[in-house]
Amino acid sequence: MITFDTRGIKPMLIGKEGPPFDSEDYIYELKWDGERCLSFIDPDGELDLRNKRNVKMLPKVPELNNIFKQAKAECILDGELMVLKDGKPDFFEIQRRSLTTNRFKIDLAANKYPATFIAFDILFYKGKDLTTLPLLKRKEYLNKAICESDRMAISCFIENAGIDFFELAEQQELEGIVAKRKDSLYVQGKRTKNWIKIKRMKDEDFIICGYIRKSNRMISLVLGRFQDNVISYQGHVTMGVGADTLEQLLKLPPGYPPANTPSGHGNERATWIQPKLVGVVKYMPRTGSHGRHQSVFKGIRYDKLPGECKVE
Repeated sequence: MITFDTRGIKPMLIGKEGPPFDSEDYIYELKWDGERCLSFIDPDGELDLRNKRNVKMLPKVPELNNIFKQAKAECILDGELMVLKDGKPDFFEIQRRSLTTNRFKIDLAANKYPATFIAFDILFYKGKDLTTLPLLKRKEYLNKAICESDRMAISCFIENAGIDFFELAEQQELEGIVAKRKDSLYVQGKRTKNWIKIKRMKDEDFIICGYIRKSNRMISLVLGRFQDNVISYQGHVTMGVGADTLEQLLKLPPGYPPANTPSGHGNERATWIQPKLVGVVKYMPRTGSHGRHQSVFKGIRYDKLPGECKVE
């Protein structure tokens, strides 16, 4: 039973990926490219934002301090913290903010690229646990619970036309969409096949095994995954790797190259680190193969352990 004082709630997770489809049994929403976050809001002045690791996020996004004024009663919302750049969600910007501890830099970023909380679900409202209600009923409560503003909005959805909606997301070069069964209940911490992600670009998780400094000041990450209980080499990614990522890697003790690391490709100049961090790489699949191209490093995942990254 969820109460307003409940903390440590683990959000329900997407458990399936697939191609776009039309169905009367599903609704379709944009897949927001930000940081998943639960928002605990009391209109009398209390506000608490927690990410999937139950870390308090409000100090990172002080521009959201007043969104409690948008709530009509005590509520717990599930949604996404995101930053818009050029009219589109920018994952790198919200990740940079979540890793920043310097208050001056946080305030500068808040003024230049203010964050927004996009609510797409509600778990609690006016003393009632809503997780056992079907999704469409929870959506009704969500619309009752808050008034939208520049800093907090409700994720819109459409019915039936999943294929057309995905094509629109593709045209706008957005991340993709999510299909959700209308009758699905909210199960904390579960990966459910009732929620299906339909993405323009694929993404996968890899262990960060080392890094290579390049002459043009760019940095390549050496990737790996567990195969037969050892970490196996899985190539490099360079695009999207910034100084913030390198700062996290420099904190790690020395390590060893993954198994089957080939000579060349700059691997002889790599700095090997202990395999303690997981990174997300998004890419366009190569037609007819398992290769990756147009790979871009999306960021570090602190909610996943290296042992969960395995060769399929």
